Amino acid sequence: MPPKIVFIGAGSTVFAKNLMGDILSFPELANATLTLFDIDPERLRTSEVVAHKVAAALDARPTIEATTDRRRALDGADYAICMIQVGGYKPCTVTDFEIPKKYGLRQTIADTLGIGGIMRGLRTIPVLLSICRDMEEVCPDVTFLQYVNPMAMNCWAISRASTIKTVGLCHSVQGTAEQLAHDIGVPVEEINYVCAGINHMAFYLRFERNGEDLYPLIRKVYDEGRVPAWNRVRYEVFRRLGYFVTESSEHFSEYVPWFIKRDRPDLIERFNIPLDEYIRRCEVQLAGWEFVQYKLDHPEIASSDLRAAMRERSRTNPYLTGEFIDYVITSAEDLEAGKVERSHEYGSLIIHSLETGQPRVVYGNVPNYGLIDNLPQGCCVEVPCLVDKNGVQPTKIGALPPHLAALMQTNINVQALTVEAALTGKREHIYHAAMLDPHTAAELDLDQIWALVDDLIAAHGDWLPEYR
Repeated sequence: MPPKIVFIGAGSTVFAKNLMGDILSFPELANATLTLFDIDPERLRTSEVVAHKVAAALDARPTIEATTDRRRALDGADYAICMIQVGGYKPCTVTDFEIPKKYGLRQTIADTLGIGGIMRGLRTIPVLLSICRDMEEVCPDVTFLQYVNPMAMNCWAISRASTIKTVGLCHSVQGTAEQLAHDIGVPVEEINYVCAGINHMAFYLRFERNGEDLYPLIRKVYDEGRVPAWNRVRYEVFRRLGYFVTESSEHFSEYVPWFIKRDRPDLIERFNIPLDEYIRRCEVQLAGWEFVQYKLDHPEIASSDLRAAMRERSRTNPYLTGEFIDYVITSAEDLEAGKVERSHEYGSLIIHSLETGQPRVVYGNVPNYGLIDNLPQGCCVEVPCLVDKNGVQPTKIGALPPHLAALMQTNINVQALTVEAALTGKREHIYHAAMLDPHTAAELDLDQIWALVDDLIAAHGDWLPEYR
């Protein structure tokens, strides 16, 4: 029987489109049931239109369903793919940035760690656990593919509070490998690597070609001054630690206390750190989405007319640069045509391997039960996983280099206390998590941290459960 694959948060149309294209490109999955769920009926409608276009482009024959009823969507599911953003860009993401700014605390992405990551975790974990409770009742054998940040906090909470088989998925491991391959001029398909750690702070323990260590070539990029301007933070960390980290420079800069300092604007400039970067991205995506949706609803409109309308809008929206306008036009044309190019996301590969038994190695976020010896048992770690008919099988890594494990522990402390707050409802652990956050602690004193947490909780209102 064809598998039933549910997209939770299917209104994330571009991401859903990529995953649907990946899935339907496999002949064995081309007649699967794709069930799209979202709380926004307008976005859901658009994603349903795109799903039919993708299927037609691939000559696939899936059953495509769309519903705003979550339990109905999940009933009998074999796989559920989660891509939600609780609280959205407005009000919650804006709140995560603007209130800390009043205290002089600046952020770049604010979705994984830091005070922004803490608040995102606190409002997301209850929703994910509610989804899991539904799945325990209507599809207890489902495989839950979890793409939502803060990845490690979310997966850790699910592993503690639910019986649902869950693996957290990210694209930073394979994405960074491709970037490094470009930097050193070696085809990525010729590179073999082993990577391990925690999500957004995993390191390549080996990076090789035919047994040859490629780290000297990466060092040469730094020594010869060829570091891309957008990647200066990670190359600096590589120079200091000897291993390359997986997550982007704009992300990593807010996981540590060394790069973003309100009294050191020279550091911001030297390392090219894009403050408020996630705000910029959200503004760009929202503006672009409006035009993409209009193009889908009005296929008769010429791309030149759409481009002219966007240029007119750019007079009042500084985020609509010429480069972005080109991207939006291309995206709209691709969506309208159902154009499909395989992405580097792991989701479809896991589903295909579980269905067919074809063995693959992917990188997944899973509970640390004997996988990494010098990280806490039960925390969420990112390691290579074999996937076949036997399921998702994590690889034992052993002990990480001690300085890498120590750095990860500073982030795990924050994750652990945020999860504890979410699962127990104890407000005190929110303060504790913020106290121990490396970036927050480097900028604010204890009174400021306490007041900041109070302000954020008050501003979130009903987006958070009540904390005792």
